[in-house]
Amino acid sequence: MSAEVVLALLVWGTLVGVDLVSVPQMMIARPLVAGTGAGLLLGDVEMGLRVGVVLELFQFDVLPVGATRYPEYGPATVAGVALAHGIDGVSALGIGAGVGLLLALLGGLSLHVVRTSNGRAVRARTGELEAGDPRTLMRVHAGSMVRDVVRALVVTAAGLGLAWLAIRLGAAALPAPLLVATSIAVCGAALATGSVGLLRIVGRGPNLKWMAAGVVAGLGLVWVL
Repeated sequence: MSAEVVLALLVWGTLVGVDLVSVPQMMIARPLVAGTGAGLLLGDVEMGLRVGVVLELFQFDVLPVGATRYPEYGPATVAGVALAHGIDGVSALGIGAGVGLLLALLGGLSLHVVRTSNGRAVRARTGELEAGDPRTLMRVHAGSMVRDVVRALVVTAAGLGLAWLAIRLGAAALPAPLLVATSIAVCGAALATGSVGLLRIVGRGPNLKWMAAGVVAGLGLVWVL
C-alpha cells in the first residue's frame, strides 16, 4: 500500500470510529459500510464487502447505548479488509475477518478507557457544571470528543500496523487449505451469530412469519439474479 492509501485508511478508520458514539452518527461505523469504504480506498470493493458482511453478522444484535460493553467493529473492519486485500484471494476472508474480531474486542476496551477518562473530567468540574457555566460545558464536551478522535485514530493505526506486520511475516504464504478452513469456520460462526441475533430481535410472534417470508424472497431473488 502507498503512503496515500494508508493515510486515507487512517482517516476513514478514525471517522468510522467516532461515528459509533460521538459524531456524526450516520451509520458509517457499521462493518458493511466501513468495509465497503476501505475496499474502495484499496481498489478492492469485493473484498471490502466480503469482510464487511461477515463482521456485520457478528455485530447484528449489538446496541451501543449507555454503559454497555461491546466490541467496536468499525476500525477493526478497516484493518481486516486491509489484511485480506494484502493476502489476496477469496480464501483470505477468514484471516481478515478473524483479525477484525480480535481488533473489535480491543476497540471495545478502548471505549471503556475513554468513558473512564470522560467521567474523571466531569467529576473534576462538577461544581462549575452544576453552576451552569456554559464555557465549562463546552470544554468538557470538546475534550470528550477529542479523546474519542484520538482513541479511534490509535485503534485504526494499531490495526493497520498489525495487518502490515502479518503481511510482512508471510501471511500470504499460509497453506491454502488452512486459509479455506479458516474462512469456512469464521463464516459459519458469523451466520450462526447473525441468525441467533435475528431470532432474538424478531421473537416468536407474527414477526417470525414475516421474517421467514423475507428470507425466502431474498433467496429467490439471489437465485434469479
